[in-house]
Amino acid sequence: MEKVLLIEDDKQIRQLLPRYFAREGMEMSTAPTGYEGLDMIFESRPSLVILDVNLPDVDGWSILTRLRKGQDKDLPVIMLTGRSDVPDRLMGLDLGADDYIVKPFEPLEVVARVKAVLRRAGGASRQEGTIEFEGLALDIHGRMVTRNGKEVPLTAKEFDVLAELAGMPGKVVPRARLYEKAWGEEAVFDDHTLEVHINRIRTKLEAGDGMSYITTVRGIGYKFEVVKDER
Repeated sequence: MEKVLLIEDDKQIRQLLPRYFAREGMEMSTAPTGYEGLDMIFESRPSLVILDVNLPDVDGWSILTRLRKGQDKDLPVIMLTGRSDVPDRLMGLDLGADDYIVKPFEPLEVVARVKAVLRRAGGASRQEGTIEFEGLALDIHGRMVTRNGKEVPLTAKEFDVLAELAGMPGKVVPRARLYEKAWGEEAVFDDHTLEVHINRIRTKLEAGDGMSYITTVRGIGYKFEVVKDER
């Protein structure tokens, strides 16, 4: 059974949402404060966290940042907030949120979003440092990529970019984050350099089977998703 943790100070929402998730066969626990929520994450190991931005003790951004820097860096997180402006959404994506829901919301929409994120999170097989998708495998420790069983000769920077994207399938990764991961915090961001590396990765991953893995998200960055051209 999937376990969802809701960190939200609004009592009505904490009482309402668990009923909808129970109907879908999912267990939802709730926490009214950020620090209680963090304790529950470490103790109960939920499948996904719905995290309110405005909490009474610590803001949701700080919690998300802490999760992404620790052992729970791959834990799916959906941000929940009353703010609807674009800068907040971009901030959430930049910090590593998997999705963003604005209040007021329909409970069934929240359930649908959670299901979608859990499907994306379960799309890759991860065992002992290996990430596997249809037709593609990344050996993170050995820094090797294989396509349909054949090794792909990527440069160090190309591997770093691909590994960052593949480590967060279905999630939009901002250009600046990719550049920082591959070139370091001190490097001066160069959008053209990143684009060249992305194009080289795409070319090297081509295998004549119609499979592609990197999607451009205009104005933000790139997203790793397995797409098959049926033509």
